[in-house]
Amino acid sequence: MADDILLNEAAYAVWQTVKERGPIELGEVVKITGIDQAQVSAAATEASHDGYFEISEQNHKELIISDAAIPFYDNVLPERRAIKKLNEHGGQLAGEALIAWANSEPIPPHEIFRGGRQRGWIEQVGKGSAMYVKLTSDGQLALSELDVDEKLIESKPLDGRVYIDSLGLSDSEKVRLGDLVAVRPELTKIKKRTERILRLTEKGADAFTSHARKVIERNTLAPEDLESGAWKEIKLRPYDVKLAAKDVYPAKIHPLRKIIEQTRRAFLEMGFAEVVSPMVESAFWNFDALFQPQDHPARDMQDTFYMLHPAEAPLPDKAVLEPVKQTHENGWTTGSEGWGYKWSPERSKQVVLRTHTTAATIRALAANPNPPGKFFCVGWTYRNETISFKHLPVFHQVDGIIIDEEANLASLMGTLQEFYSKMGFGRVKFKPAFYPYTEPSVDVVVFMESRGKWIEMGGAGIFRPEVTLPLGCNYPVLAWGLGIERLAMLRFGLSDIRELYKSNLDALEEVPLCR
Repeated sequence: MADDILLNEAAYAVWQTVKERGPIELGEVVKITGIDQAQVSAAATEASHDGYFEISEQNHKELIISDAAIPFYDNVLPERRAIKKLNEHGGQLAGEALIAWANSEPIPPHEIFRGGRQRGWIEQVGKGSAMYVKLTSDGQLALSELDVDEKLIESKPLDGRVYIDSLGLSDSEKVRLGDLVAVRPELTKIKKRTERILRLTEKGADAFTSHARKVIERNTLAPEDLESGAWKEIKLRPYDVKLAAKDVYPAKIHPLRKIIEQTRRAFLEMGFAEVVSPMVESAFWNFDALFQPQDHPARDMQDTFYMLHPAEAPLPDKAVLEPVKQTHENGWTTGSEGWGYKWSPERSKQVVLRTHTTAATIRALAANPNPPGKFFCVGWTYRNETISFKHLPVFHQVDGIIIDEEANLASLMGTLQEFYSKMGFGRVKFKPAFYPYTEPSVDVVVFMESRGKWIEMGGAGIFRPEVTLPLGCNYPVLAWGLGIERLAMLRFGLSDIRELYKSNLDALEEVPLCR
């Protein structure tokens, strides 16, 4: 009949299930019928377009509890056992004593500190052998009351998963649950879920009763179908290339490592040579060779990590050392007046964790002072920063220099514009800035299309004569230092730098290969 609604076996089963059980969640239809989710979704979507189904969506946050979580919590959290121990000792215990106790239980000490600090139950006071661990006021309260995640695990939700909205938590409890779950993602995690509810409309109910007819669909006809005449009742199934395919998660490199490798490739394609230098560096190459005065605030311990062992590094040959020393004291032959102080070789011998990869490119300049030369370095840098959504004490940087008789600010900006173009940013501009060892100096900013705003990426400029002349270079040297993590955040749409270092396998699986 012309008005018949022809439904294949899968679609017919979906209609019948929704008629008998609806309104019903799409996933439940999959469980009841045993039909692949893509087929169920396709049948429901087609019926919805014709006005036979209504599909409503509800967004949820789902708490997923792994099989390993229950015994972990049942055996009492490491941080809970630790606060009981601290309470037995008057609320505080020497760090070495607490670690010794943890090892004797045995409890991994890092689990105590990781969980205890996140929950706000313990506080570390002092450093080294003088460090002790103190029970906080929140820790005192926790002795008599379970935390929000402990209460949930104790209730053991069915199937190890439950929607957070159904737990009856306050807004503050939901926020705390999210913070606590983030600490141990291997045990519990929160994932966004979209629930699709299917309902047969009045038109659909009438159509299914009076006009729906089940047809047999096959991809191909078999010889026996032709012999028996069954082919008359078989409808060949069309190919629908628009159907949702099964998600595939192939092996891939980490997003941050991908950005690092793309950065390296971009500079190598532009004819640069890659250089490296030690992450543990002398203050001479990290500061003094860049004409940074020895009393500069950046050299204080609140900004820079200093090594105790080794505490000193060897200084370079006198041919390099003496011009740098005189430049600091009186300007040497650079035309500068210097800093006007007595330069200390002892301060220059201090050993630091390098604060920038410029330490690598300045070494390259000293070794290759004559043009032409193009060098870059990608590597770890360290600064005594407070951890936040935009700062880490350890991060990556790319530094580069160009040594050329005709080098100028225009060629510097053109080089960086080409680099960011290779990294997927079409709009780049430069703002005047100040940096201690370049003049003129600029900030590099790129336009982020998805946010509709300009984002600062790093600094650049032309090395001052006080930097180049003592190293035997009498030519212009272009230099820059750019952040890698910020570039990765923009490329992958992250708002928190810490996301780059979390072991969130679900999030890593979702990162597209081609972004």
